[in-house]
Amino acid sequence: MNNLKYKIIAYLGKKPDFHYEVSMENDGTGAKIAFWSDSLEKSKPTDDELNALETEATKLKNNAIAIANRQKEYGSVSSQIEFITEKGLEAWKTNVQSIKTKYPKESE
Repeated sequence: MNNLKYKIIAYLGKKPDFHYEVSMENDGTGAKIAFWSDSLEKSKPTDDELNALETEATKLKNNAIAIANRQKEYGSVSSQIEFITEKGLEAWKTNVQSIKTKYPKESE
């Protein structure tokens, strides 16, 4: 179901509210859209429209993983402030860049 989520995001060009606007289910034959709100700017996509977005969905998923890994390694805001206070802003910038290099995002 996870890749369906990213196909939906690619289709809409934004992340919908997956509690109120879109819900998904797996009926044993694969992930499907169970509910699609009329409040969304686009009509419910067909399977073909979603399948055409596989590459973009994979990129979105990979970038979400990279961002999550970065955030975990950055630590909390308070730990970043402590890092800056103890080692200086330039050292923090260097650290941030090394984390971004370690977890690169695919070009968008």
